[in-house]
Amino acid sequence: MTLEDIGYTSFLENYRIENSLDTFKVARVIAEHKERYEVKTAEGEYEAEILGNLRFTAKSRADFPSVGDWVAISLYDDRALIHAIYPRKSCLERQSVGKHGEKQIIAANIDYAFLVQAVDRDFSVNRIERYLTICHSGGVRPIVLLSKVDLLEAQQLDELINTVKHRHAEVDVIAISAETLIGIDKVQKLISSGKTSCLLGSSGVGKSTLVNKLIGNEVMKTSAISKSINRGKHVTTHREMHFLPGGGILIDNPGMREVGIADAAEGIGMTFESISELAEQCRFKDCKHLSELGCAVLEALEGGDLDEASYTNYQRMMREKAYFETSAVDKRRKDKKFGKMMKNFKKGGYNKY
Repeated sequence: MTLEDIGYTSFLENYRIENSLDTFKVARVIAEHKERYEVKTAEGEYEAEILGNLRFTAKSRADFPSVGDWVAISLYDDRALIHAIYPRKSCLERQSVGKHGEKQIIAANIDYAFLVQAVDRDFSVNRIERYLTICHSGGVRPIVLLSKVDLLEAQQLDELINTVKHRHAEVDVIAISAETLIGIDKVQKLISSGKTSCLLGSSGVGKSTLVNKLIGNEVMKTSAISKSINRGKHVTTHREMHFLPGGGILIDNPGMREVGIADAAEGIGMTFESISELAEQCRFKDCKHLSELGCAVLEALEGGDLDEASYTNYQRMMREKAYFETSAVDKRRKDKKFGKMMKNFKKGGYNKY
């Protein structure tokens, strides 16, 4: 397998030469276990850890490697040291769970994101809009996969697809079933050689089962259907990259209960394009579309030309974005203050009394 087979490009090669990284080997991060990694080169796979200097200079968790990243490594015995991270052409990220003002990278250098929604219990257009937002923010093409469609009648399935299309006509929607193999061939065609795709979705929607069907082997553990909740239990515990027989690359992710919105103004604007277009007609440039006079968005809402559920979800995500940005500023202020305190301490100017 060559580096090109796992997504290496001429841009990355030029960056490697221009930044004097040609003394290191090129590898791609294929799995992440907290701060321990697995990387793949053209010759093989290695367990890896980041160099102390890279850890020290990282300003946030987003500066650490993530699955999909290209990295410069050196080898010792059968292990690897990560010296540098190559620029990311795309990046899926969300607000870090339990850490205000911080972002968590889901995966990097992605071409397609498959947004998996189970039609039995998991289906939610509001959640789809959250996934669409992080995809648009990160420069990744989203494709909605409605899984377990063998559980529905044809009319019921059509109604769900129309529900998505009503709010997002431009988004591709594929109905799939791991049981009957409906739609699996359509997904396989999208995962072409050298291209990287990523699965996003809640626990139990069938992501691991889909990986097994696409690869043709039981590479991912799956559990039996729970009688109480009518879905498989989540078993994926870490992000991991898989290589398909046809040459495509697929990243599976643990189920996400929360898809928190970070600094995603552009992503929100692209997801709610109809609201963004209406906003340009508002009387005030800084209109929040809440109660202002001359608000074209509110007028469209009152006239029935704008979907109320979509508007409500838009406002919710805008509040989350604002909260994240405020938290991020506050965090930077505290970090700066702490840095000054430590600097004074090292100079001997700190008196605890």
